[in-house]
Amino acid sequence: MVDLIEQLAPDTVAANLRRVREAIADRGRDPDTVQILAAIKYLPTECLAALADGGVRLVGENRAQQLIAKQEVAGERFTWDFIGALQSRKVKDLVGRVRWIHSVASDSALAQLERHAPPGCEVLVEVNVAGEAGKSGVAVPNLAGFLERCPVRVVGLMTMPPQASSAEQSRPHFARLAELAAENGLRELSMGTSQDYAVAAQEGATIVRLGTILYESAA
Repeated sequence: MVDLIEQLAPDTVAANLRRVREAIADRGRDPDTVQILAAIKYLPTECLAALADGGVRLVGENRAQQLIAKQEVAGERFTWDFIGALQSRKVKDLVGRVRWIHSVASDSALAQLERHAPPGCEVLVEVNVAGEAGKSGVAVPNLAGFLERCPVRVVGLMTMPPQASSAEQSRPHFARLAELAAENGLRELSMGTSQDYAVAAQEGATIVRLGTILYESAA
């Protein structure tokens, strides 16, 4: 269980952003081609100003209600994405508020997008690359058909690989998502978290979703 972040200093955020960008560059990627999304599920509203002052411009929330509450306080300071498990009944609350939903993965979500999405709405489709039982995401064999049924523009794919003891164990899953995106003409790859973002960037991530690595002071 991750604890709620109670304090955050802009200097800490700025230093961590520099380290992340350096790690991405060390893997042979231009850091300017990889968007750093701050996952703010465990970040209280009162810490958002420090996040912005530290240089973060893109944030993602896992819960629709919390996204709305935080956006009402600091909306103009960030670009907002939704990165959590998507309940289809929450689609109408999110479209129009966020740039992208990263986790579209069900026909019920597609139906709600058809009903509620404004013109120009764009999303990412979550893919269960590893085929884990009980895990959200479109199965790889079903992806092409799902993309065809989506009533709004799909700009990319997202995945969460299986839990692993090392970042390298996630590499095949990231590489496979990149292959699927290329096969379907999609430009965005949302993959990689604090534990494995550098490997994800090396495999083509255009968005990495980072939490604690942005918020904790270096030892």
